[in-house]
Formats: sequence, structure tokens, C-alpha cells
Amino acid sequence: MTNVHNEPQSVETLRLPGLSCPMPVLRAKKALAKMTPGAVLAVWSTDPHSTPDLSDFCRQTGHGLLKQEEVDDDGRHWFVSEIQRRAD
Repeated sequence: MTNVHNEPQSVETLRLPGLSCPMPVLRAKKALAKMTPGAVLAVWSTDPHSTPDLSDFCRQTGHGLLKQEEVDDDGRHWFVSEIQRRAD
């Protein structure tokens, strides 16, 4: 993963099994607030509504939505959104 300056960027992972709307967005918002601009947060949620909710959140707040995908892992079906924290 690279940021806007093409520097390697680590990804912080936030796994939220069993949490439904609005909790994935609220937890992502809280985590992003503690991160530096350009940092990447991977939100793993079991709530299918988290995909459009996090997309809307990024559009409204200016954070970058890098990728959304569905992944089967750890015996669960996950909805994964990678978000890059906006510059202040």
C-alpha cells in the first residue's frame, strides 16, 4: 500500500464481527481520528450494510476509499473496506 507521496504505508486492521449499523462506521471514525494523515485502516465487518455505509462515510468526510471486497476468512464472511485517512 502506498500513500499520496508513494511511501510504503502500513495498514491498521479493525475487525468488527457481529456489529451492525451504525457501529462499523462509528468505530472506523474513532480509529481514523487517532491515525496520521495518509494512514490506511482496513475495516473488516460481518454486516453487509457496512459496505455502502463506509462508502458514504468516506464521501461525506473526505477520507479515501481505496478498496472494498468480500472475503471468507476465519469461518466468516467479511465485508472489507480499506480507507485512507484524509490530510488535515
